[in-house]
Amino acid sequence: MEIFKEIEPLRAYLKQFRQLKSSIGLVPTMGALHAGHLALIEASRKENTLTVCSIYVNPAQFNNLQDLEKYPQTLERDTALLKASGCDVLFCPSHHEMYKNQDHIRFDFGALDKILEGEYRPGHFSGVALVVSKLFNIVLPNKAYFGQKDFQQFLLVKKLVEDLNFDLELKRVPIVREADGLAMSSRNMRLSTQQRKDAPVFYQALQHAKKMLLSGKDLKAVQNEIQLMCERKPGVRLEYFALADKENLKLAESVTGQSILLIAGYVGEIRLIDNLVVGDEN
Repeated sequence: MEIFKEIEPLRAYLKQFRQLKSSIGLVPTMGALHAGHLALIEASRKENTLTVCSIYVNPAQFNNLQDLEKYPQTLERDTALLKASGCDVLFCPSHHEMYKNQDHIRFDFGALDKILEGEYRPGHFSGVALVVSKLFNIVLPNKAYFGQKDFQQFLLVKKLVEDLNFDLELKRVPIVREADGLAMSSRNMRLSTQQRKDAPVFYQALQHAKKMLLSGKDLKAVQNEIQLMCERKPGVRLEYFALADKENLKLAESVTGQSILLIAGYVGEIRLIDNLVVGDEN
């Protein structure tokens, strides 16, 4: 596996593959890798000649300085995992390499970045869009791979690709879960033993909500039930629970074939998100 910390040497290396018309897959990450990330690597390896994984904890997408400071960084371990997974290239730049100027452009996605994650993390998606745009321009991938756990982020990146005419194909890879249903996340490693036992409540809430909605229960009644489920766990705080159209994330009052449930909350001080498709799984 080739490792690059600077942009220009990476571009020069990838240019030779592009001239051979090799297919390049990109997996953008912030490190602290787990099986969910490795599923992205595997998906890329199946469809491309060369797989590039980026590891960069992007300060522009953090609206909470403490969250940025505490975000787990395990580059040595991550590098070993990527080598074992068959990844071809690792790009792990410094902050100066990615942001030579402190002030930078902002993105506005209209309604899409004002609800759910956008409402509770103002400025977050602008930072995501900026770093993803940078990575697309640096790597020039044929395909880019994102996990379904960050569903709103995927829709936002999809809009970014469409509006800015990036010449690439986006791929959404299903959520990888622990045996008890907890969606794999880099933040999970910050959970205490008791918090780890409580954390699956969000997935359990999604499953329960799906059953109730499909049985004809009113959304308001379901929302109240989910609130109670979370309140029964000391240290667990629900931030939002919503039913939306998975094509555009417009909030809905009833289930259709395009429905998705989305949830976010805290276990202690650790913020977790999850989602579950209610209608067509594709």
